[in-house]
Amino acid sequence: MTEPRSAISSGSKFEEMAGYSRAVIDGEWVFISGTAGYDFETHEISDDAEEQARQSMRTIQHTLEQANASFADVVRVRVYLADRADVMAVSKVLGETFSDPRPTNTTIICGFAMPEMKVEIEMTALCRR
Repeated sequence: MTEPRSAISSGSKFEEMAGYSRAVIDGEWVFISGTAGYDFETHEISDDAEEQARQSMRTIQHTLEQANASFADVVRVRVYLADRADVMAVSKVLGETFSDPRPTNTTIICGFAMPEMKVEIEMTALCRR
């Protein structure tokens, strides 16, 4: 029997406003929405791309834990950056987070709806239970 699909919320105002979940668990899969570097407890965001990436990773780590998963289960990463000058700083954070076998990664330079955002990270994890 297949387990029902479930969702995880971080309490972000954007989730309710835009009608999405921080993550959806569907069987062994965990799909994590694009996660910006906002600290949802303080409602603040750093003006530094590396720190935004670190905050994104803290939010994602907490989300993975709620799904009984970890960074070791991540198979795909997508990174969205406002400025290509931040690629190395954000890549450094990812390099510190993942070990072999590392997940796939696509990095895209784009614009964001909120001008203070410099980075957004989304992930997909496969948790073989």
